[in-house]
Amino acid sequence: MAIQLLCRKLGTTQIFAENGDCIPVTVLVAGPNTVVQTKTVDKDGYTALQLSFGERKPSRTARPLAGHFRKANVAPSYHLRESRITPEEAQAHAVGQQITVDIFEKGQRVDVIGTSKGRGTAGVVKRHGFAVKRKTHGTHEAFRHGGAIGAGSYPGRVFKGMSMAGRLGNRRVTSLNLEVVEVDPERSLLFIRGAVPGHRNGVVCVRPTVRSRA
Repeated sequence: MAIQLLCRKLGTTQIFAENGDCIPVTVLVAGPNTVVQTKTVDKDGYTALQLSFGERKPSRTARPLAGHFRKANVAPSYHLRESRITPEEAQAHAVGQQITVDIFEKGQRVDVIGTSKGRGTAGVVKRHGFAVKRKTHGTHEAFRHGGAIGAGSYPGRVFKGMSMAGRLGNRRVTSLNLEVVEVDPERSLLFIRGAVPGHRNGVVCVRPTVRSRA
């Protein structure tokens, strides 16, 4: 278990390495995150840090939430997220402490957790990659349909989990084992190779990877 830093996705660009290679990267505003609350095993049954991210006007903060921030003596924020950690790590962090992008380093492997872009209701061709039927040999009015979904005379029903039309995107996605190309502590920026889930200005969580490179 490790701290999951709340970040904001700025967008994608490219940077050039010293040898001239062009590297596609996603730029994230990585923190700083403020510790608002500490969860302990004795009191809550588990160990975690509650982190806040994104400045928010006190006048636009609900009273119960404003009282929660006031109790921790920290400024109100838009986003609150818990990060599971070990009891040993929890002892090294206090309420009000800021966690910055310095917890990551160049070349480190990380996981990025976010919500994918919502594409609305989509058919089976766009959602599952079904082939479009040929516009010949008697095919009509069903070029992008899924075809038969039954299982024959036995068991005579549609199996659960059948690939059909429905909502596409807008779900939790975790991109594993991505490379940190550059860290800019002065501007709190994190440059990650490739794409990460979510839309521009979306909030994502970055953590040290749980999967070693194969």
